[in-house]
Amino acid sequence: MTTLLVFGIIGILLIFFSLVTVQQGNIAVISMFGKYQRILHPGLNFKIPLIESVFKVISIQNRSIELEFQAITIDQANVYFKSMLLYSVINQEEETIKNVAYKFIDAQSLMQTLVRTVEGSIRSFVATKRQSEILSLRKEIVSYVKDQIDQVMEEWGYHLQDLQLNDITFDEVILKSMSQVVASNNLKAAAENEGQALLITKTKAAEAEGNAIKISANAEREAAQLRGQGVALFRQEVAKGMSDAAREMQQANLDTSVILFSMWTEAIKQFGEQSNGNVIFLDGSADNMQRTMQQMMSVNQLQTIKQNKKKES
Repeated sequence: MTTLLVFGIIGILLIFFSLVTVQQGNIAVISMFGKYQRILHPGLNFKIPLIESVFKVISIQNRSIELEFQAITIDQANVYFKSMLLYSVINQEEETIKNVAYKFIDAQSLMQTLVRTVEGSIRSFVATKRQSEILSLRKEIVSYVKDQIDQVMEEWGYHLQDLQLNDITFDEVILKSMSQVVASNNLKAAAENEGQALLITKTKAAEAEGNAIKISANAEREAAQLRGQGVALFRQEVAKGMSDAAREMQQANLDTSVILFSMWTEAIKQFGEQSNGNVIFLDGSADNMQRTMQQMMSVNQLQTIKQNKKKES
């Protein structure tokens, strides 16, 4: 009875030690007498008690590391980086899990190697660039690092998912000089914009003034043309009226010079009524009157000759 009890207890213990529970997001590596045997996936698994043992439990979840380090540019400027590294096991295949389990003695050695590799890649890239270029090369730095260490990490069984350069700073002297450069560039841009705005304003004003001058000139030309036409019509009407009056006086056997005398006196009347002055000086001597009448009669004769020529043509 006692023997059965002992065997029963031993059997229970063997069953107990043969059960292995692997948590979700992990894979267990089983070894036999120190040699790799197989892997166990999440859930309840069995192993040979006392012969097989769990060598290591590998997490297949994403892991992150925060990095802070310094690099030097080609123009000897110190650059300070704060970054976050995100990585994980490539996949759950057996060969990948073996690499993860046996490449490094422990997780601390993996972390140290990974950090130094990333820092070295970034430093080698920064060493070929100038300080003024670094801030605009975040994407290029990340791409360069991924190209440099992806193959190495795959040999370890890991994959670099993301590298975020959260903060890139320089020495205080460099930051101050960069601020001055930005400020001067802003002032330059503002001055250029102000100059362009002033140029546009002046150009528009000149165009408006030119258009106003053109409009005024066109209006003046049209007004002068209309005035000329009006004067011409007035002269035609005057000439027509004088011709009709002269014809009627000739038919009545009257001297046509009376018309000229009447026009002369009418003109004097208009001078007196329309002029702003108070005095009109006229030579009222007999000689002057006779000379004026002769001149007016000569004008009348010329006008009559022109009208006769027009009728003949």
